[in-house]
Amino acid sequence: MKYDYLIVGAGLFGATFAYEAKNAGKKCLVIDKRNHIAGNIYTEKREDIDVHVYGPHIFHTSNKEIWEYINRFAEFNNYINMPVAVYKDELYNLPFNMNTFSKMWNIRTPKEAQDIIASQVEGLGITEPKNLEEQALSLVGTDIYEKLIKGYTMKQWGRECDKLPAFIIKRLPLRFTYNNNYFNDRYQGVPMEGFTAIVENMLEGIDTVTGQDFFDLKESGRLNDGAEVSWDKVVYTGMIDEYFGYSLGTLEYRSVRFESETLDMENYQGNAIVNYTDGDVPYTRVIEHKHFNFGTQPKTIVTREYSSEWQVGIDPYYPVNDEKNTALYAKYADLAAREDGVIFGGRLGAYKYYDMDKVIEAALEVCSREFK
Repeated sequence: MKYDYLIVGAGLFGATFAYEAKNAGKKCLVIDKRNHIAGNIYTEKREDIDVHVYGPHIFHTSNKEIWEYINRFAEFNNYINMPVAVYKDELYNLPFNMNTFSKMWNIRTPKEAQDIIASQVEGLGITEPKNLEEQALSLVGTDIYEKLIKGYTMKQWGRECDKLPAFIIKRLPLRFTYNNNYFNDRYQGVPMEGFTAIVENMLEGIDTVTGQDFFDLKESGRLNDGAEVSWDKVVYTGMIDEYFGYSLGTLEYRSVRFESETLDMENYQGNAIVNYTDGDVPYTRVIEHKHFNFGTQPKTIVTREYSSEWQVGIDPYYPVNDEKNTALYAKYADLAAREDGVIFGGRLGAYKYYDMDKVIEAALEVCSREFK
């Protein structure tokens, strides 16, 4: 079978490209080394609950065109992301807002909160932050840093905050209103039938093979079932350094380990996302999946997330975009620009953290150049 495009990765970037390519009259083959489509936004039914297998996903955007585009493939509910944070025996609202400050300092007005933060920052005397700890302290003061940033960041990155570069935290939004909505975007929600349904609808009528390794296929020209295939161009959404055999060195990522359990109760924590900011708690957050869709099932499913170091052979999640890795990626990007017949995209192909709306935007930009 001959294809115009071999699309490596059945996540949101690959699926969007495949959908647009099909509409442009192109023949595509989509493969994924996992045994399912939808990449990290994959959801599956357990106990009639849509479980976010690779961590929580909430679609949010301020781009009306992208919102209308994604709504072609799913009906969204009106879920608003309002996570809470637990520090020891204290509970706070996120993002940092007046509910957070009122609980922390027993105050009521924005001016009281602003004065306390300003006084703490001034007392530190930090003029040029040398690391992440000093950068965060210079933005929010000691109380917020110690209770809601320090432990969580240490777990997320696997390093002490004073060993992390300052530029990782460019800003920390302080919201002096009683608004618990985590996102400022105009449009927000969770698909009522789960995120996998979006990719299923995008890939309808397109040849898709899961459990298929790209490098095996590239070497043999045959799928796992023995079928012989060829293609004109590749859309590659895997790790850019892996594509080039790690020839220039290995880019760094953070990975995540998930531990899920089904509980014989209707409601475990009362919220979809609860962050644990105390460094002594080994996990970063607990997800209760049914709350994304306002579930009333008799049981519930919770997942604890543990941030971990990435190594070759396990799933990468977050690029470590520090100076060293950014410089190495630039060298790989130069190789990629010279790789004839290959388009690199997605979080791993571009070595960049993308929200879902930005993934779709990036894929559509590539499509506009390919199919103009």
